[in-house]
Amino acid sequence: MSRSLTCIETFSGAGGMALGLVAAGVDVRLAFDIDPAAVETYRRNIGAHAHVMDIRNAQGRKLLREIGLTRVDLLSGGPPCQGFSKQKRGAHNDIDERNGLVREYGRLVQETKARAFLFENVEIFGQKRGAQFIGHIERELADYRIYKFFVCSSEFGLAQRRGRFLMIGIHKAEPHLAPVLGGAARRQTIRDVIGNIPPPPEDGTEHKTIPNHIKCRITHLNEQRIRHVPPGGGWQDIPRHLRLDCHKDVDASKGGWPDVYGRLEWSGQCPTITAGFDSFTRGRYAHPEQHRSLTLHEGARLQGFPAKFRFVGNRYDVRVQIGNAVPPPVAKAAAEAVQRVLIGNSQIPRFPIYAEGYQPLMQAAE
Repeated sequence: MSRSLTCIETFSGAGGMALGLVAAGVDVRLAFDIDPAAVETYRRNIGAHAHVMDIRNAQGRKLLREIGLTRVDLLSGGPPCQGFSKQKRGAHNDIDERNGLVREYGRLVQETKARAFLFENVEIFGQKRGAQFIGHIERELADYRIYKFFVCSSEFGLAQRRGRFLMIGIHKAEPHLAPVLGGAARRQTIRDVIGNIPPPPEDGTEHKTIPNHIKCRITHLNEQRIRHVPPGGGWQDIPRHLRLDCHKDVDASKGGWPDVYGRLEWSGQCPTITAGFDSFTRGRYAHPEQHRSLTLHEGARLQGFPAKFRFVGNRYDVRVQIGNAVPPPVAKAAAEAVQRVLIGNSQIPRFPIYAEGYQPLMQAAE
């Protein structure tokens, strides 16, 4: 039986990436993140090998020494994406110091002598705003064949239309096989994921048996507003006298943010779970039936976290951990793609998702 691939995870957050890696059989030896609350969540749910660390202070030789290896099979991570957000003007000018963390990631790939690397970020990173950083990685990591994927989380069994950008790098000393992601046979719906979750307590306390399942307090006015919104609807369905002032004189058919004060529908999927998903005033995050926003637990389930996973920290800490997480099913598919190359299994998955511009030379066996 082939041994497990060893891995060091950077920017680990609460452990979304790690859950997927471990589910694929990867041996995550060490993980780190700068956020203490996220690291505590990781340690509580996954393992004690997570540490609070700034990547700018991380040295490859020390990390390898700590895990007792001279090189690692896989280095994974998703540098903070806020600097590349669609709402972040001028992000492509590198004015956000967080963007420099991408370069630090490339440095650690070299220092750990990784056989492969897995890089995850927002979809727009793979476009104009991230071009200079992709170019930097390609120059600095010229010893790697780099494959780029634009994926939607729904392709991997999530009830979420979360677009992401992945890069998988395979060292040129490894087999010349292109990594192929395996998609899901069926797309999930909101009902599939959270349809059986009971309502949270009305008094704002946590559900007795469901972690982080707490009703978000809303004003009486906002409750009145959301009562008028049908499944799949938004602010346009709110009577004019109850609308925000900025919506009162807007032609609902021509402009505005259509998802603001939006309600989900059972048979559909949700938009990207962001760090503000616990308020329907920020997007289409109202429960399909109940007159409230999604709870933190429901948001985590829509991100692909297991039902018993408990997040640590205050409400802000937890929603950021959930919104910034790599969905575990996406990470699992990526890890399996790397394994097929490094371990020698070249079989194409039944529902293949290919790297951008890649034309397969063989088809999946029936």
